[in-house]
Amino acid sequence: MVVRAPRKGICMQMTIQEGSNYFRGLLLLVRKDQRITEEEVALLMRVGKSLGFAKDFCETAISDILDNKYILDKPPIFSQQEIAKKFITDGLIIAQYDHEMHVNEERWLRLIANENNISREWFFQEKERIERAHENNELIFNDLVVEYLK
Repeated sequence: MVVRAPRKGICMQMTIQEGSNYFRGLLLLVRKDQRITEEEVALLMRVGKSLGFAKDFCETAISDILDNKYILDKPPIFSQQEIAKKFITDGLIIAQYDHEMHVNEERWLRLIANENNISREWFFQEKERIERAHENNELIFNDLVVEYLK
């Protein structure tokens, strides 16, 4: 699958497995504080749609995530740092959306950054940038267009 952010001209190649891990990783993120807000549901639905997942699949996955013990808390590993950084940025935005980043949400995102060889410095600079821009923030994944390659 090719992921494009038209406004910035960014084009990334991502496997279907990475797309699934991207969505699963964000589901696990919102589960970290043991509550899912309406805003988080809306954002996850947008991500799922941009990744090409069916609406009913996304709705079920989101509604079941708090009680689904079969989804392992395994951090997603991406083939490119660019994809991992985008995931972390999206995760930071979602975690900050309710104006309160739970400590477990931050730990999860830091673990993913570490597993994808992203520096602590980059993580904390991005976190600070998102906190400062929160009120006027535009989610990066809003611009994604997913195309499945044959």
